[in-house]
Amino acid sequence: MARSDGVDNMSFSELAALEARIGKLKTEKQNTERQAVRDKIIAMAKEAGFDAHELFGKGGRGGRGGKIAPKYHDKDGNTWTGRGRPPRWLSAALKQRGVKKDDFLIK
Repeated sequence: MARSDGVDNMSFSELAALEARIGKLKTEKQNTERQAVRDKIIAMAKEAGFDAHELFGKGGRGGRGGKIAPKYHDKDGNTWTGRGRPPRWLSAALKQRGVKKDDFLIK
């Protein structure tokens, strides 16, 4: 652990420069360590006969995958994936007598 004597005697601009340098070094170290872990996992997967994408998918951050295919559509070309709040076109259509959500399923 470094002594605080030298840091206590630094000016504000020197401390700011040091802070920026530390931030850059932290980012570089994190990226290096992350790449080493990624390489190790890929090597372990290959050794076991798998592709890393088979194990973890091709998603980007947060595990989010690709685009979701639409599940419902109407004659005007409007579509809905079936996730989240139903769109206005579907809500309006469902208010009509005898119309069911299943009528809009993409086959």
